[in-house]
Formats: sequence, structure tokens, C-alpha cells
Amino acid sequence: MTASKTNDRVGTIETRGIEPVPDSERHGHAGQMFWTWFAANISILGLPLGTTLVAFRGLNIWQAALVAVLGSFGSFALVGALSLAGKKGGAPALTLSRAVFGQRGNAGPTLITWLSRVGWETITTTTAAYALLALLNTAFGVGRGTVLTLVCLLFFITCTLLISGLGHATIMWINKWATVVFGVLNLIVMGFLVATVDWTRVLDTSAGATSGVVAGIGFIAAGTGIGWANAGADYARYLPRGIPGRRLVVASAFGAGIPLVLLISLGSLLAAGDGTLATSSDPVAAINAMLPSWMAIPYLIAAFGGLLMSNHLSTYSAGLTMITLGLRVPRALAVTFDVVLMFAGGIYFILITDDFYGPFSTFLTLLAVPISAWIGVVAVDSLRGRTYDPEAIMDTRSTSRYWYTGGFHLPAVLGWAGAIVAGLLFTKASTSADDVWFAGPLSDTWFGANGLGWAIAMVVAGAVYAVCGPRGSSLAADSSSVSSEALQEAAR
Repeated sequence: MTASKTNDRVGTIETRGIEPVPDSERHGHAGQMFWTWFAANISILGLPLGTTLVAFRGLNIWQAALVAVLGSFGSFALVGALSLAGKKGGAPALTLSRAVFGQRGNAGPTLITWLSRVGWETITTTTAAYALLALLNTAFGVGRGTVLTLVCLLFFITCTLLISGLGHATIMWINKWATVVFGVLNLIVMGFLVATVDWTRVLDTSAGATSGVVAGIGFIAAGTGIGWANAGADYARYLPRGIPGRRLVVASAFGAGIPLVLLISLGSLLAAGDGTLATSSDPVAAINAMLPSWMAIPYLIAAFGGLLMSNHLSTYSAGLTMITLGLRVPRALAVTFDVVLMFAGGIYFILITDDFYGPFSTFLTLLAVPISAWIGVVAVDSLRGRTYDPEAIMDTRSTSRYWYTGGFHLPAVLGWAGAIVAGLLFTKASTSADDVWFAGPLSDTWFGANGLGWAIAMVVAGAVYAVCGPRGSSLAADSSSVSSEALQEAAR
């Protein structure tokens, strides 16, 4: 069967849900991962990450740039490595995760992943609505109001639904060409923003503590690659098995690393030159105010487009995750359900709460722990040579080879749950010194103070699973449709 028979063509609705893609329908090349992750990270949400490094971590611009490189490239190299499971098994990340955690045990990681996706979508939608409101005000003098805010939210959500609803082929095509357009616009805007910086103040900023650098790397990793690590396989599942794995890792790292380093560094530079940026409840308007009036429209178009590129990817993955959770609807309809929640979240952020950065940072901090624990288990499982039985992946009955003990693969589930507890012990999530949402009993230790609870969760989960989990041949699938030769190639 050819790829076209599954409607994986640009402009047609992808009819495939979470079922594994057979070899006869595989197509594409490693470069698609470059454009996928470039698109996911071209949005202006990289700027708040950069302002946080300076305003709340105490780093200077040189330290912030180093942190951006290590956190961005490193975390997305991990995303690329985990996406190899998609090339090998042909299914979304959380669907393949059934083989690791068991058909019932996989529900916990899948639910957390879905919450993560919805959270990211809400933040992105909120920021995009700010951009559209500012664009209307700049171009036509239209003032902000409740009705107009709702219209802007709906417009962005409709654009998201049109792209993510059509599915994989359309997303891959748009990622490449739209990213080029919005990337050029972003570069032009960035040039003007750099020209507004108070360089004397920036260069006089003293270096922060080494612990701040360590904490910054963890914060950037948690806010970028870690948040996407459980989605990499979603976009690699159509790729031929024969593509060398190292190409996917390099393409992912550079695809995300290039825009993130530029945006995070710029955010750090702007915050060092103007301390009020980090406390703004509307980051789009705050940056817009730094530009000459004639430059505002290109900036706002670039902001809106970049956010759309990120949001349609997150929404696509969220739809697949909902189906994995048990929602029995076509993929396109699952995406529709997701955008309804996105709309409600956008209303809350814009019309109810008046703080953008606080919830943003807190959200990243808390969800990074269970996601990192999942990464720890899955990474060890993959390194041990996991292969996937396509029929068993889709069989959620007790007859499935991935049913294990009552539907739970205990080494993976217990390792994941224990790692979450361990990570939260060292985690503090707060919007300010006086507004602490959560503080683990060990959050004031060196690891906790430097925001490394997520890293501890990853290490603990991997260690527990390495000791208690299965090894070698017990991980191999017995599906006759997967040749040993193809599996060796996929593991490269």
C-alpha cells in the first residue's frame, strides 16, 4: 500500500490514528525533523525563558548564552534519540510506551503528557491572542475589549485546528515553508531589538554564581526539550526504518537549538538592558514597545506565525495522546476536543489572571518532574534493545503480550512513580518568594535550590528500571513483520 492510500498527503485529512505505520507506507527523510523542531521553537516564548535567566537567575548575557546552548541543544538531542522509537515502532510515543509500562500502567504517563500538551497550548494561545490584539491596535487603532479578545482567541484556535486537523503531511509541509518566512521576519525584528538595548548596562552586569548557571541549564532544558521529549516519536513514525538514527538526533538538536539559542539570548539581552520586561503581564506588548512604530506590524505577524507553528504541533500530539488514553474517536475529532480546552485556558490567562510569567515558570517546573521520570524509564528500555509488536501495542485486552501483571509492567510503573516522589522532594514551584505553590522537604538543598528535581527524577527512574527491568531478548518483539536486519538499522 502506498502512503497516499492512507491520505497522508498535503491538504487531505490524515485518517491514521495511533496504529503503527507499516513499512510499505513509510516515507520522508531525516531533514523533516530539523524543520519540525525549528517550527516548534521559533515562537517568542523563547524570550521569556531568556528574561528569566537574567531577572531571576542572576546571570549576565555571556552566561545566559552558554546556558541557552547547553540547555537547548542538549535537551533536543535527547528528543531526537527518543524519537528513534517512532522510526522503529511506527506509532506515537505514548502508544509505544504501552510496551514499557503495560496497557494499564501506561495511563499515568499518558495523562501527564496530555496535561503538559494542553498547558503548552494554553500558554501559546494566550500569547498569540496578545499578539493579534496588539496587531489590530497598531494597524487599525482598535482597542482591546472582552469580545475582541474572544474573537482573537477563536481565530488563532481555528488556524491551529485547520493545520493539526489535516494531520502529518500538511504539518510537515507547513513546517518547512512557513518557518522560512517567519524565521526571516524574526531575524529582521531581532536586529531592531538588539539596536534598542542599553549596552552599557548590559556589559556592566556582573557574572552570576556557578549555581545559577547550573540551575539555568536545568530550567532551559525543562522548558524546551524535556517538554517535547514525549512527542518526538509522533513525527518520526512515518520515516523509513533505514534512516540512520544519528541523523535524527543531529537534525533535532540543530533544528531546535538554532532558534532557541537566538531567542533565549535575545531575551536575556533585553532583560539585562531593561529590567521591567521580566515583570510584564503581556510580553508581546512589552517587546512591541521597544520597537519603532513602523516595525511593529512585521514583529506582531512574526510573533503570531511563530506561535502558530508551535501550537499546531502540540495540538497534533495532544490528539494522539487522547486517543491513546482511550478516547474512541477519529484523530481529527480528538484534535477538536483538545482545542475547546485550549480556548477555555486562553480565556483564563487573558481575562482572569494578571500574571503571565509566574504560572508559566511554575507550570514548567512541576510537569518536568513526571515527564523526566518517563524519559528515564523509556531511555533505559530503548538502550536495552526494545522492539515493538504492532498487534500487541493495539491490543488493550488481557490477552495482549503487553498486559504483564494486571495490565501493569511493575518495574517501569514503580520506577516512574518512585522517581516522581524523589524528584518532587527537591522541587519548589512558586510565582514569587511570597507565593509558593509547592515546596518539597529537600527543595532548599543544593539540588533543590538549583532546580534539578527533574534531573533527579530522570536518574532515579532510569536507575530503578535498569536494576529491576527486563533485559535482552525479553524486550524483543516476536512479530514476523519486523526483520532483524531492519531492526539493527533502526537502532543505529
